[in-house]
Amino acid sequence: MSDNKSENRRKLKIAAAISLTFTGIVVLIFTLMVKGVVTFQLGMLMLVALLGLYFGFGVLIFIYRFVQKLE
Repeated sequence: MSDNKSENRRKLKIAAAISLTFTGIVVLIFTLMVKGVVTFQLGMLMLVALLGLYFGFGVLIFIYRFVQKLE
């Protein structure tokens, strides 16, 4: 039971770290848009690209773990 709890905590820490980095980058992009460093269109493009990267790597990690379970 204790081993299961530590595994769940580890997974929660990883999920929290990923969500914090994503949120931090989004805040950075919005800050750049508000200050006028980048235009609104470029900021939106950066947000879409960031979302695509996180989604794409998530799919790759999911498939990798699925294939590891098959072997």
